[in-house]
Amino acid sequence: MATLEQIITKRVLILDGAMGTMIQKYNLSEQDFRGERFAQVTGQMKGNNDLLCLTRPDVIRDIHRKYLEAGADIIETNTFNAQRVSMADYHMEDMCREINEKAARLARELADEYTAKTLDKPRFVVGSVGPTNKTCSMSPDVNDPAKRALTYDELVDAYREQMEALLQGGVDALLIETIFDTLNAKAAIFAAEIAMQAVGRKVPLMLSVTVSDIAGRTLSGQTLDAFLASVQHAPIFSIGLNCSFGAKQLKPFLEGLAARAPYYISAYPNAGLPNSLGQYDQTPEEMASEIKEYIEEGLVNIIGGCCGTTEEYIAKYQELIVADSNWIPSHIPAKKPERMWLSGLELLEQTPEMNFINVGERCNVAGSRKFLRLINEKKYEEALSIARKQVEDGALVIDVNMDDGLLEAKEEMTTFLNMVMSEPDIARVPLMIDSSKWEVIEAGLKCLQGKSIVNSISLKEGEEKFIEHARLIKKLGAATVVMTFDEKGQADTFERKIEVCSRAYKILTEQVGFNPHDIIFDPNVLAVATGIEEHNNYAVDFIKATGWIKKNLPGAHVSGGVSNLSFSFRGNNYIREAMHAVFLYHAIQEGMDMGIVNPATAVLYTDIPADVLERIEDVVLNRRPDAAERLIETAEALKNTATGTEAVRHDEWREAGMVEMRLQYALVKGIGDYLEEDLAEAVTLYDKAVDIIEGPLMDGMNKVGELFGAGKMFLPQVVKTARTMKKAVAILQPLIEADKQEGSRSAGKVLMATVKGDVHDIGKNIASVVMACNNYEIIDLGVMVPAETIVQKAIEEKVDIIGLSGLITPSLEEMAHVAVELQRAGLDIPIMIGGATTSKLHTALKIAPVYGGPVIHMKDASQNALVAARLLNPESHNEFVERLNKEYEELRRKNSNKQVKTVSLEEAQKNKLNLW
Repeated sequence: MATLEQIITKRVLILDGAMGTMIQKYNLSEQDFRGERFAQVTGQMKGNNDLLCLTRPDVIRDIHRKYLEAGADIIETNTFNAQRVSMADYHMEDMCREINEKAARLARELADEYTAKTLDKPRFVVGSVGPTNKTCSMSPDVNDPAKRALTYDELVDAYREQMEALLQGGVDALLIETIFDTLNAKAAIFAAEIAMQAVGRKVPLMLSVTVSDIAGRTLSGQTLDAFLASVQHAPIFSIGLNCSFGAKQLKPFLEGLAARAPYYISAYPNAGLPNSLGQYDQTPEEMASEIKEYIEEGLVNIIGGCCGTTEEYIAKYQELIVADSNWIPSHIPAKKPERMWLSGLELLEQTPEMNFINVGERCNVAGSRKFLRLINEKKYEEALSIARKQVEDGALVIDVNMDDGLLEAKEEMTTFLNMVMSEPDIARVPLMIDSSKWEVIEAGLKCLQGKSIVNSISLKEGEEKFIEHARLIKKLGAATVVMTFDEKGQADTFERKIEVCSRAYKILTEQVGFNPHDIIFDPNVLAVATGIEEHNNYAVDFIKATGWIKKNLPGAHVSGGVSNLSFSFRGNNYIREAMHAVFLYHAIQEGMDMGIVNPATAVLYTDIPADVLERIEDVVLNRRPDAAERLIETAEALKNTATGTEAVRHDEWREAGMVEMRLQYALVKGIGDYLEEDLAEAVTLYDKAVDIIEGPLMDGMNKVGELFGAGKMFLPQVVKTARTMKKAVAILQPLIEADKQEGSRSAGKVLMATVKGDVHDIGKNIASVVMACNNYEIIDLGVMVPAETIVQKAIEEKVDIIGLSGLITPSLEEMAHVAVELQRAGLDIPIMIGGATTSKLHTALKIAPVYGGPVIHMKDASQNALVAARLLNPESHNEFVERLNKEYEELRRKNSNKQVKTVSLEEAQKNKLNLW
């Protein structure tokens, strides 16, 4: 007989419908729920549906039979709340094991009976594991955000007991369902692994999430992409969505999940949306017509029903999965990501354009006296403001360290992380749990629903301890930093660094089963220019080791604490930041893609005067024996030429004669302090305020793009410049509004949106301002906008043009998806495509071919109004579109004819870049 793993590759499987809805139809009394056995138990029992497995097994058996008769391939056990946490409400905690085993045996008996009748249609039993009525990620007390109703370990114990009984009762799979808090789900996954080991049975693990709002987030605030990262460590069989909405409302979230998840996909929606009385009015026929789209579009492998559905709904599915006597092809899982995924409330995916992940360093009691003082004084709200400031300054990950001799590190880590979880503007980014004490790391990981980073583990205590820690990190769903220490001590030369990294990588990937993309090596950034000759090559050795790791240890990442490099120059912040900029410039070119750096750093590689740059590079690249002495001379000279290096650094640019140059500098550096003054001057030189945006401000943003593309700026600095641009636009906004001609006729209606999966909006906002100044009516849908919302609003508002924006690479695919959905809706509204990763070639190859209307790539916001005018003018429209199509056709032709010349591996290796 075919197993669940075998049969799911051949066709869409049918899951049963709601258990609770069916139970309600039997109009059971309090006595039915109690039976004779529980007649004397305190409190009400009615509503404890899982208890019916013991008191009215005939009812549960009848419900299973109805679903099997309706054609269900899979039935769920009646155990949604059958764990100690939920059963405490009925004082029935001690009955959990018995309820689960009985429920599994009831379902098993019926499934086996129907399998025997139709051997070509085997029936399966999945153990239903609900979310409980408590959450590990949120406080039950609004006045105490650090409080939790239960701990991770308590929840693991409750789930383990339930799952062991389900496995002993004979279930074919475990289904962790209606997930509203990812930390609860991670606890359930952890428990499942323990339970399977204890019972000696390994079964498929299925997950099903419920989204709580139209933004597609869970109740605990995570996006579905972030959720996928959080559970990436688990051996997942299927993942899907249930409850929340009807099939129609759930579809866009299902599409996003199916496109990303490297697993089989399940969906069991409600029977539409509830009416004012909480009842479900959608008929089986109406629901089936919506489910049909899931199947025909290849979105699902398993389909069922949740609230409001009965056997009548499930009976409609059988005809949907067959066409012309053949099974309709089911969903093909997405490929596993070949990138690092981290998450807080949102996904952090290391894409090619994200050349460096900046880890904020200020929430570290060992590195920040202010943070230590605030933690000591229990001033957690102020301590949180430090984390918030780092995120605002562009940190993509926040490092948290509580290692201090006078602190209870485990307790403080738990308290602070719980409070971080109550602050969405901080919790949206992943966290790095930083400690030399294993118990602190473990406690920290059990607070976080996202996929975090451990800092760190090493081989210094030997392989056994290293493997033990690595296995637990993997089970708890985190990535890890691996320090280059072993039993011999710290690796301080190139040869020792690659020896330790190679050994650790082999152990992690071959013995522990660690995802290579979750391994982050820290080859030890050590101080240079110390006066000790042996230290002179430390930076070179790090940079060389970085290049070796990226070439020889596939998937692994490289990080480091950059401030260690310049320890010899403490007290001279300018020289220190300049040294960091130089080091990062060279290390990033070799593949360093993460580091603990101050996100507010102001010195760029391109800022450093040529003579100073030469001396710093002499030190960092160890180019001459007297490099340290020469740099010390330079540092002293800089101190003596002004009241302080801060004054030199911050004030010289203010002396530039042209205001355009000052504005460009302010944007590139992300300095907003003088915008009011400089913009006031610029207004006197330009006819209209919008001309300042289209002129010097756009020039500044273009300069930022050039520096970023050349690897001379990293993403947090780009985010900082975007924030400065926003501030400039806000200052000019009143003048822009005043420039508009009162009573002037609208030039057209334009819908603007940053596509789903992307939170960046500066480009869209600038384009909106420019077009509004040219009398276009702007409908701004904001960021993270799903395709169906764009289609719906475009139709409702009867827009003339649609503007799609995005900064990150995945946005390119989403833009193409939006175009497909607009085409499907029968629209041919012109689409403008803009954003840092977009290009005319990508537009021609991937977006224009799937859409019937014009698709125009916009290089920058200054073009939008001109292009819009041509598109909306009947006299120029056809000529413009015809020329555009010819241009795209030529791009496609050239691209198809491209030949990539290759050379042998030996020749390629001879051509490698050699800096030393």
